[in-house]
Amino acid sequence: MAYPHDLDPDGLRLPVKLDGTSNGEYVPLPTTAPQRLANRLAQAEASENARRLGLSRRRFMVSAMGSATVLAACNRANPRSGGTYALHKDASLDEAAASASLGGDEFVFDVQLHCVDPKGKWTAGAAGEQWRAALGQAFPQRAKCKAGEYDCYSAEALVKEVFLDSDTDAGVISGLFGPDDGNPTTVAYASYARELVQRLGGSGKRCLIHGGVLPNIPGEIEAMGWKADHKVSAWKLYPQWGPDGNGYWLDGDLAGQVFDQARKLEVRTIAAHKGVSLFGMKDEMSSPGDVGRAARANPDLTFLIYHSGFQPGVKEGAYDPEGKGVDRLIRAHREAGFKPNQGNVYAELGACWRYFMGRPDEAAHVMGKLLATFGEERILWGTDCIWFGSPQDQIEAFRAFEISTEYQERFGYPALTGAVKRRILGLNAAEVYDLDVAGLKASGLGTSRADYRIDANPSFLTYGPANRREFLALHRAGGGLPG
Repeated sequence: MAYPHDLDPDGLRLPVKLDGTSNGEYVPLPTTAPQRLANRLAQAEASENARRLGLSRRRFMVSAMGSATVLAACNRANPRSGGTYALHKDASLDEAAASASLGGDEFVFDVQLHCVDPKGKWTAGAAGEQWRAALGQAFPQRAKCKAGEYDCYSAEALVKEVFLDSDTDAGVISGLFGPDDGNPTTVAYASYARELVQRLGGSGKRCLIHGGVLPNIPGEIEAMGWKADHKVSAWKLYPQWGPDGNGYWLDGDLAGQVFDQARKLEVRTIAAHKGVSLFGMKDEMSSPGDVGRAARANPDLTFLIYHSGFQPGVKEGAYDPEGKGVDRLIRAHREAGFKPNQGNVYAELGACWRYFMGRPDEAAHVMGKLLATFGEERILWGTDCIWFGSPQDQIEAFRAFEISTEYQERFGYPALTGAVKRRILGLNAAEVYDLDVAGLKASGLGTSRADYRIDANPSFLTYGPANRREFLALHRAGGGLPG
């Protein structure tokens, strides 16, 4: 599916987005000086490279050479970084070299995807008023929707952005905030989206869904029963949120009631939003300090910690036991006595990798700390798309990213090898959700994607707010509802 605003005939948009765009849950940060430099270098070099090759800028940008040009510019703008993008020397001018640097045959399983029912109950009546204002007025990519409609956030849009415009093989449609009468992504619509993705080809499980639970709203724990009838594969929790401004802890009584119900329904995977501080909620409730305690007390459950505890605006460095950001999750994991590649806690990279991939030194620390603490088998790939548009730039950047030898020796970080990346990009989550990797890779998605890419139309656009003004407009319109 293409929308008029997808079109970029002059090739002005860069295929790798190095900016501060938010998923709508945090205030976008201004681009850093190295990010601005990288974008300037990439724009200039893309024009020159396209001229040398006799290509239009648009055709050049859609090629792997366009992405390689941006990542090469990022390397030049960050010469003393502990993280770098490993690219063939000819990647910006040779398609085969670019594909060798940024392509791959990994099984890519994205455990954090979003879409919206464009004709759901939320589009009329009081229950959906705040979401209508947010998605119809405040999100900057609302222009991609038909006037007064929400088709650009639909399951069909998700198929294009994620499964055709990127190398994603399987995914999980994660829950949005709110009870079903005002939720843009009801469990029923998520079920429809799941079936739409399944039609791309193959008989195996290619798309899974979450059942959202807000246990501090009456009736939500009981509602888990009928949500389970839709064959949800996990429960999505927002422990930071509460109707009175107070959330709840994962090792407290309210969460315990959710866990007991999850056991009864035999859906024992818990996806908990932790780290990013929800606008208007108490900052301390974003702490993942309760994760280790909850996991130890509930060894029969599996905990997927969304966003890996990161905090936008907190600079990541070597592990500090008193530190903020990802260090809080690292500390909770270590205090619980878990060892790398052991235990029932997984760190998920949704929004986290996207935020740090334009900050390669911090990215090296984040990935290094997670690898050293959780191990290569306990980190999950997630992108928080479609809020960030297509995740292809995140995938390509991750494939090329390396932690420097200096940082490995200095801080004890493991190398981010090809084998490690394969586990993170999909094999770990496939084990959690019991997916048939070989069967899905051999199924019909590749044919659907190849047919589309004969005349591919990636937009290189994001959906989330790109600056403070857009973010505040979103939260004035939407009441600060998290996604």
